[in-house]
Amino acid sequence: MRQIVDSALNRWKDDEVLEEVNKQTIEKIIPSEEDVEVKEVKKTYVWNVVWTNVLLIGGLHLGAIYGLYIRSSVPLVGLVFNRILGFVSIFGVTAGAHRLWCHKSYKANTFVQLLLLFANSLTYQNSVYTWSRDHRLHHKHSETDADPHNAKRGFFFSHVGWLLVRKHEEVIEKGKTIDMSDLQANPYVMFQHKYYYPIVFMFTLVIPTFIPWYFFNISFLNCLFSMTIYRYIMTLNLTWCINSFAHMHGNKPYDASIGPTENTFMKYLGTGEGFHNYHHTFPWDYKASELQMDFQNMTTLLIDFFAKCGWVTDRKTVEKPMIVQRASRTGDGTYKKRFGLKFLEQAKNLTVYLLFWMVV
Repeated sequence: MRQIVDSALNRWKDDEVLEEVNKQTIEKIIPSEEDVEVKEVKKTYVWNVVWTNVLLIGGLHLGAIYGLYIRSSVPLVGLVFNRILGFVSIFGVTAGAHRLWCHKSYKANTFVQLLLLFANSLTYQNSVYTWSRDHRLHHKHSETDADPHNAKRGFFFSHVGWLLVRKHEEVIEKGKTIDMSDLQANPYVMFQHKYYYPIVFMFTLVIPTFIPWYFFNISFLNCLFSMTIYRYIMTLNLTWCINSFAHMHGNKPYDASIGPTENTFMKYLGTGEGFHNYHHTFPWDYKASELQMDFQNMTTLLIDFFAKCGWVTDRKTVEKPMIVQRASRTGDGTYKKRFGLKFLEQAKNLTVYLLFWMVV
């Protein structure tokens, strides 16, 4: 009888030990919730096409091509009018939305603000408020998922593709964190933002088409396609080229760790916005480049003219020692000290600049 009891007790102990061993084994194979590191799964960005934008932007480009085809019949007075309008509209983006309102790199009186708001309304590139918010976001989260036109997604996306698809959720979320209180306190900017679509319809489409048709006796088709739509598409693509070309091609004398570059092509065509490596390194500089007097930087010359008239004040800039020190510390080795361009180089820059605008 005793042997039976001892045998039963031993089997019970063996089962208890086996259960403990199995428990430890299971814990090694399947760790507890406390031991599991919870990792956020990064969603793959899917291009959710906005077909309305595809049709609109595609149709406008086809209209510009048609305008180029029939453009030979536009008289000289119409071409000159269109060039002037093109210059003015570009400055509404570069001197206005970009350097004045987005980066607050200088201060302007009411007259200059209204003038630049009018010029900006000729471009249909979103209101100054929306444009500035997206551009501040671009600088704060450059070439990440929160960048509206992230250049790491390729040339097409950074150039125009970002306007043809739904925004990445990071763009939406991070965009809500951008401080826009300064522009919300500006009555002129907020007026344009509130009534943007009727304003831009009049200033981008109706008035530029009506004036040459009524006063210069140019055919309506030429006024609409060869002048208005063609000019709009050309200025639009010049702006887009900063997001694409100037983020992919060129050297990086000021900061080699970032994507933006010094792009020779855009130095001539971007009215001063092609010095993009400098601009992203020193975004508060009103010149958006190192040099003061440069015909590649017509926007700076315009701001300086306004300053001489007393209409612009508090132009922010960067001291030469800081530029040299930063370039030697973070640049790609291509930096050369620049104290001004020689006369012949300035003449070349002005000639190339004027030839381009005469051709387009």
